[in-house]
Amino acid sequence: MAAKKVVKATPKRSELYTVDGQGKATTAHRTCPRCGAGVFMGEHSDRFTCGKCGYTEFKQ
Repeated sequence: MAAKKVVKATPKRSELYTVDGQGKATTAHRTCPRCGAGVFMGEHSDRFTCGKCGYTEFKQ
């Protein structure tokens, strides 16, 4: 019998941005310096990681 695959939920696009009182949207997550705008980095307990290119920044 085959094992079941675990499907991870991706965040909604609305969760990646914050809107201030004047209606201006800003990004809530870091963007990857290698890939450029539009590619967000995942936040882990000790690091930020890009899922596209593998770039990693460790937290201090």
